[in-house]
Amino acid sequence: MKKIVLIAASLAMLASPALAQDNKTTGSAPAEAKFSTVSKDEMFSSKLKGLNVYNQKDESIGEITDLAVKNHQVDALILSVGGFLGMGEHYVAVSPSSVNVRFDSKNDKWLASMNTTKDALKAAPEFKYPK
Repeated sequence: MKKIVLIAASLAMLASPALAQDNKTTGSAPAEAKFSTVSKDEMFSSKLKGLNVYNQKDESIGEITDLAVKNHQVDALILSVGGFLGMGEHYVAVSPSSVNVRFDSKNDKWLASMNTTKDALKAAPEFKYPK
């Protein structure tokens, strides 16, 4: 009952002319919005971030920690490699085409693989975030 009273009081305050604000759109937003249809089997960045990357020997070689976007496209996947519990790790930027990301419907999870070794990634040029 208390919840109903609180909700009713909140709605009454929002509808009150004394608290109403003048909502005007400012700026030069385009008059025509573009929308997309997203299917349930599309990859989302929230599913990609934190995904472990395995090599052809099924060894974990890194983790996807970020995406670099350039000209409206994913330009690089940022992998965390090496280290243990956050110590000694570094980041490398790899081409998205070098990482195979797929959905395993049997186990209901996303998988990432790359044809390389842990040592090769450790030896790769280190990626540092721009300041």
